[in-house]
Amino acid sequence: MDTVALASQPHEISDCIVIGGGPAGLTAAIYLGRFLRKCMVIDAGGGRARSIPRSHNLPGFPEGIGGAELLAGMTRQAETYGAIVRHGTVDRLALTEDGFSVGLGASMLAARTVVMATGVFNHRPIMPDKMHDDALARALLRYCPICDGFEAKGMKIAVLGCDRHGAAEAEFLRPYSAQITLLAQRSPDLEWPDEVRLNQSGIETIKDAVNDICVDGNQIVVRLRGGRELSFDTLYPALGSTPQAQLATGIGADVNDLGCILTDAHQQTSVPGLYAVGDVVEGLDQISVATGQAAKAATAIHNLLRERAQRFATAHAASSSQSTRPPEAARRRLHLKT
Repeated sequence: MDTVALASQPHEISDCIVIGGGPAGLTAAIYLGRFLRKCMVIDAGGGRARSIPRSHNLPGFPEGIGGAELLAGMTRQAETYGAIVRHGTVDRLALTEDGFSVGLGASMLAARTVVMATGVFNHRPIMPDKMHDDALARALLRYCPICDGFEAKGMKIAVLGCDRHGAAEAEFLRPYSAQITLLAQRSPDLEWPDEVRLNQSGIETIKDAVNDICVDGNQIVVRLRGGRELSFDTLYPALGSTPQAQLATGIGADVNDLGCILTDAHQQTSVPGLYAVGDVVEGLDQISVATGQAAKAATAIHNLLRERAQRFATAHAASSSQSTRPPEAARRRLHLKT
């Protein structure tokens, strides 16, 4: 059943709509399906996990697994347990009496709860998209030192982002390689204590801004504004990211100073019934963390809906009992006859 068909049937309401089909969103759908909940995942594509060439730190995959392969398997697993996974871009989210309305172009869907699994958008180095994506697929560009610092062991490594964040990333990578260079995409923004630590760690800091980045064979080539040309085995952009939280903030969800959605211990946001999981939430951007958050959110949603159903059943039973009881005057007449 497609989204247009669903939108044309107002009585159709999902227990949960998950916005985002990365590891976090698909894990939530797997759990909700196994809880016998009606769940739909809406994925716009382009998530960070899909572009992972090969991840080696996911438990159970000793030879590693590519991001696209992982997502394909998780999608099949979610669908096995009844989840509907659809491609589309959610452009509207609103509160309703029954929960939420979710808009995709001309279509509107209804859900009792919503999970935001929308992730973040990486700030990229200045280079053509095709070249960027090819370099990423070949691990000439890497975005996650925690994920693949081990694979960069012994390489000549550049870190792009000459500020406190970039300095911290360079220091994190230092145990993996003796050849770490910190580059500035624009003007450097390092404080003196950062410079001292970098120097003591043997990390070279180049303050001349980067003018151009290209790929030459198996090397990343960086040209500085002053004309100097440097070659590296791999480059880590440390330029930050932007959480994709606009839909949530549009209905009142709280975020932190970085724009990440704030949640309670069960992943519920400040908006009742709205949950958030994965990289869009403040925390360690790791697949294992995201899937754990998704498991918590899905379980909380299942329990929330159970409690609502129980309250409704209790209220309905009380109402039915009240309506079948004879009026007080009739009860008195019955008592007199006895």
